[in-house]
Amino acid sequence: MRHILRTALFVLVISGFMVQSCGKEPVEKKRVMGVAHPEWSRNKTIYELNVRQFSPSGTFKAVEQRLVALKDLGVGIIWLMPIHPIGQKNRKGALGSPYSVKDYFAVNPEYGTLQDFKALVEKAHRLGMYVILDWVANHTAWDNPLLKQHPEWFKKDSAGNFVSPAPDWTDVVDLDYSQRGLWQYMIKAMKYWVEVMDVDGFRCDVAEMVPLAFWEKARAELDKIKPVFMLAEGEKPELHRAFDMTYSWKMHYLWNAIADGDRSAKEIDDLLREEKKMYPADAYRMRFISNHDENAWKGTAFERLDGGVRAFSVLMTTIPGKPLLYNGQEVGLDKRLKFFDKDPIEWKINNYRRFYRRLFTLYQAEPALYEGSMTKIPTEMDSRVYAFAREKGNRRVVVILNLSPVRVKVDIDSDYLDGSMVEYFTGIKVNYHGHHTFDLEPWAYRLYLPKND
Repeated sequence: MRHILRTALFVLVISGFMVQSCGKEPVEKKRVMGVAHPEWSRNKTIYELNVRQFSPSGTFKAVEQRLVALKDLGVGIIWLMPIHPIGQKNRKGALGSPYSVKDYFAVNPEYGTLQDFKALVEKAHRLGMYVILDWVANHTAWDNPLLKQHPEWFKKDSAGNFVSPAPDWTDVVDLDYSQRGLWQYMIKAMKYWVEVMDVDGFRCDVAEMVPLAFWEKARAELDKIKPVFMLAEGEKPELHRAFDMTYSWKMHYLWNAIADGDRSAKEIDDLLREEKKMYPADAYRMRFISNHDENAWKGTAFERLDGGVRAFSVLMTTIPGKPLLYNGQEVGLDKRLKFFDKDPIEWKINNYRRFYRRLFTLYQAEPALYEGSMTKIPTEMDSRVYAFAREKGNRRVVVILNLSPVRVKVDIDSDYLDGSMVEYFTGIKVNYHGHHTFDLEPWAYRLYLPKND
């Protein structure tokens, strides 16, 4: 939902990591066992879509009309921000937060009808894409009928008054998961969207604030209907007992700090190594440079990453994990979209769409990226230059990034630079012999594939 409470903690955690390498050492024993992923999810990219801001009309029908364009962009999974009716009591702004849910079994009438929504899902499926819903299980709107029907399902203070989950979340009231009746209701609601509306899973808001045992039970019940894809807004490794994918917040904040000049590119290895220790080998980690929270409260990708937006976009798509694109990034979204009011995306014509299309198309087509191993390529300037190779069988991708605002010349010696290759974005063919001196402009990115590709 909103990430203000977690920001300070993650910054402190990042600062404590020791510098280590991310080479080909054996994967250490994992602390938790991960879920079995839907087979279709292996090579799928993620696209977060805010129905309200996606078009001037802000409707399901407007989204449906652009599904072909999303397919062409290389989108595999569409994550729809909450689509339910929004509470009016204690509402923030003119239209309120989508995360203030008034009815879990209905859609926001501003977006359209249930039939409109089902038509959207059906068309996405025909195009080979999948749809997951943003699910708000931790709290409801103050005028959700459940407060009157089941007041025992909500947390209260010592005076018996309903309470919000956090001081700033005044538009919602906290649910109490010690009540097993709430578990049954919430799972029933989730099953409705899978059984009747044929959605393919859920992105679960503030997942760490809801008992993991609930998520495990919900996942088991949903998988009886069909294999679902579950994304947790959280980072704890144990979430993978119920979820396919978790947020890589630490990596996201590290990238922001690298762009600010406060951290070294070397620390990317620290986090990757830590992930190998802590997470199941098959866990999906979501890589991103923006989302609705970051855009609204912390600034656009351009505000946080300066000239490094494209370089970090290449990084998020090529390191182990799954890349997320927030709606509007494909046209260079350079404004903070309002959270509680109407503020449509300006669909400009520029070359960002082609850039992201090439990245997402490559990710879906290249096994080395979506399930390959990663080997760090050392350089003489590892504090600024980040280089690595991804491999799967005879497939290989080599990535070299200048994650700094200064021009650098760097000598790289590596067996991964031995042979004929083509730079993916420029089409320039090269023939290196295990060594090359790269003259990298600020925020430069190079992505090499075997020449015969």
